[in-house]
Amino acid sequence: MNQEEISQLSYEAARDALAEIVTKLETGTSTLEESVSLWETGEALARRCEDLLSGAKSRLEQARANLEHTE
Repeated sequence: MNQEEISQLSYEAARDALAEIVTKLETGTSTLEESVSLWETGEALARRCEDLLSGAKSRLEQARANLEHTE
């Protein structure tokens, strides 16, 4: 999975893909090269999840601020 593909994933899809990678890494059956590649993909997926969560948090904070101003 490349960066462009990762950037298009929903939070749920990125989280599920990351969980799959963690499971693969935990089995310890991958070669060193495969493990490094999985790790790099996992890092990119984790960043995608963090970005999406940060965006959702900002939207919630903005919605709260808007409610406070209308009351």
